[in-house]
Amino acid sequence: MKKAVGLMPACMTIWNSDQSYSKPKMEKYLRWLLEQGAQCLSICGSTGENITMSHDEQKEIMDHVLGFIAGEVPVFCGTGVYPTMHTVMLSKFAEEHGADGVMVILPYYLTPHKKAVMNHFRELRQNISIPIMVYNNPWFTGYELTPLEVKTLVDEGVVSAIKAAHGDANRVHELKFHCGDKLDVFYGHDYAAMEGLLAGADGWLSGFPAILPRACRDLQDICIVEKNVDKARAQQAKMQPFIDYFFYDKEAGVPHWQEVCKYTLTAQGLDVGLPRRPLGDLDDANKKKIEKLLADLL
Repeated sequence: MKKAVGLMPACMTIWNSDQSYSKPKMEKYLRWLLEQGAQCLSICGSTGENITMSHDEQKEIMDHVLGFIAGEVPVFCGTGVYPTMHTVMLSKFAEEHGADGVMVILPYYLTPHKKAVMNHFRELRQNISIPIMVYNNPWFTGYELTPLEVKTLVDEGVVSAIKAAHGDANRVHELKFHCGDKLDVFYGHDYAAMEGLLAGADGWLSGFPAILPRACRDLQDICIVEKNVDKARAQQAKMQPFIDYFFYDKEAGVPHWQEVCKYTLTAQGLDVGLPRRPLGDLDDANKKKIEKLLADLL
């Protein structure tokens, strides 16, 4: 089992035109990510459209990807769902099939109280032995564990990593201050990765590394390896037009970020198809915007 740090794309899942899973296209995509600088991989997370999968499909995808990667780099599998028993079931499957860890989003939709959430993770730890990564994403769950709540789980030996997806680099400061080297902290958003990495994150885990891996790896290495703030600001400025488009150039919520991500890969020559419905394809105007942004960035 390898330790997961560095650039960890939140991998997309590649579907055929009939919305079934495409093993050949997924393999080409994963190989491309590794060639472009990915150091580890996260599958079946939010960017991977796990919300659209049945449990059987999720198992099929985990089994396939883990077999294809075969220990080449660390792979964390998204296994968090609302019911604890299903989270345990999916996590045990991931462990049995070679996952290096599981990424577990907080129980969502019904928004359980924190005591229940903490016990959710404790029960999972009792059932698996591989690392557990807390997926703190208040945008999708409506709440998050505080740094001190995370510290409690770290001190108990329940969790050893976190994806801090709020976006605020101060989450990285606080988590590292309270948990130190006992917790691997991944900056988990896209618009302020420079600040998160300079604040001491051990890696970057989000959607941008899954669609712009080379540019993201460059920014990460400048921040973590070179520790060159001026160079980091220059790389951030190079990426800023795409960031601005991704987050702000919308009308009534269109285009959706999943649609943007899929076309960003298509525009780089990858056959990745579309997100599962109800989402779909981009209009021609947005496709042209992405093509222009990529021409300037890559």
